[in-house]
Amino acid sequence: MNTGTEKRRPLLRPLVLWPAAGLVLVLVAVGLWAFQPWRLFTTRTVDEAPPTAVAASEEAPVPARTDGADGEDGEDGAGSGGAEEEPADEPVVLGEGEFITQEHETSGSATVLELPDGTRHVRLADLATSDGPDLKVWITDQEAGGDWFKYGDGRHVALGELKGTHGDANYEIPADADLEGMTSVVIWCERFSVAFGSAPVEL
Repeated sequence: MNTGTEKRRPLLRPLVLWPAAGLVLVLVAVGLWAFQPWRLFTTRTVDEAPPTAVAASEEAPVPARTDGADGEDGEDGAGSGGAEEEPADEPVVLGEGEFITQEHETSGSATVLELPDGTRHVRLADLATSDGPDLKVWITDQEAGGDWFKYGDGRHVALGELKGTHGDANYEIPADADLEGMTSVVIWCERFSVAFGSAPVEL
């Protein structure tokens, strides 16, 4: 003998399934936002020239020389068109090293440069790493390689987002940054607090 309760049971199933399906969709959406798995198959290539100093002000043009009747203007050779300009000072290398793979395969080099105008830059050259969410470039006081959790606990200077997973790129260091004791350049994933790779620079 069938009862009214038995007839209503099939009607209760959608009431249970719909909330469960909604929860699954929410979890999938959050997972896609957080992990962005498609980035495992994407790359971003950048090709920047080495950083150069920016002059504070351009030099005033030198007026054309007009020789006097007695020829005194050219006696000391000043203003002679044959004089060669002295080459600009080269950047000073403060530290450099090769990348060590950590969470993801990473290769290339990191060089910390100081330009004649006093600005400092990190240059990543021949970089090859994986793409990912919230990738940043840091200089830290933690050694390169090993356990990546240490970077989040140490002192660091943030240089901005990673411009590309492959190629050459420059990252200007803030003028007021204290680099004393810094030992590595790190490609850091802020969302998951892991290091993709790091390079020893020993400043």
